[in-house]
Amino acid sequence: MRNYPVIAWVRHIFYDLRPFLRQYIVEDDLEGTPYSFAARNLIYNRAQGKSDTQPLGTERNVREDGYTWVCHSMAPSAEPDKKPRVTIGNEQSSQPYNASLLNISAMSFGALSGRAVEALNKGASIGGFYHDTGEGGLSKYHRKHGGDIAWELGTGYFGCRDKQGRFDPSQFADQAQIEQVKMTEIKLSQGAKPGHGGMLPGSKVTQEIANARQVPIHQDCLSPSGHSAFSTPIELLEFAQNMRQLSGNKPVGLKPKGSPEIIIKFQLHHSHPYFSNRVALPPVRNRLVLPNNLAVAV
Repeated sequence: MRNYPVIAWVRHIFYDLRPFLRQYIVEDDLEGTPYSFAARNLIYNRAQGKSDTQPLGTERNVREDGYTWVCHSMAPSAEPDKKPRVTIGNEQSSQPYNASLLNISAMSFGALSGRAVEALNKGASIGGFYHDTGEGGLSKYHRKHGGDIAWELGTGYFGCRDKQGRFDPSQFADQAQIEQVKMTEIKLSQGAKPGHGGMLPGSKVTQEIANARQVPIHQDCLSPSGHSAFSTPIELLEFAQNMRQLSGNKPVGLKPKGSPEIIIKFQLHHSHPYFSNRVALPPVRNRLVLPNNLAVAV
């Protein structure tokens, strides 16, 4: 900076502009992450009510290693099930839930605004699928439009905790037995930060968020790295059984974050929670049908 101030400042300007220059000049339509230019255009077109169909086929390299696709059936059903469902819950649950195959993934109130949560739940109500609350508690915005809810509990037990941040069975039962809540779910740890806790800064903890999470307003809101209600796989299963009973025998789910020991204990303990995992699904149009050269070879 001292010897070549002009060049140094130009360098810093280009350093700041680098993401924009790469996005709009260097990258092609399919390179960008986490969302490519093509993916963003698809979202914009659908949001604006425009056609999302592109002529002349896909731009992807269908011959690259690892390319996958979905094939059409040679004998498609004359009357396919237009709204396929799957039943969650077995003989251990007196209130099984008939769930859609695609639902709304876990995103907490606090990470999302109240209006965003409202919009998601209204979509769930209209579409006939469930809305996972995320670990940030069951807010009034989740309940406004009556969409089905899967209430997720993380390490902070937001919405059903005592003053020390421990699980409160009475508060849990009061909310879990609401008719709109179809299932409950245990989140073992932070998905993006496994083995670590999470924190919502105090500057973001408004009165509404504090009410939903049952935490002090304008103070840092901590999600601990682990649960205080259990510490072993067997205790986890016993906790899940307790949650099922407190909820009125509704299904209890588990986001295990990959522990073979837990799976083995499930089998030995004859416990059957449903397993939950959240992924963002990309558009599937480019994965439909066999590429021509392979189809002819077949």
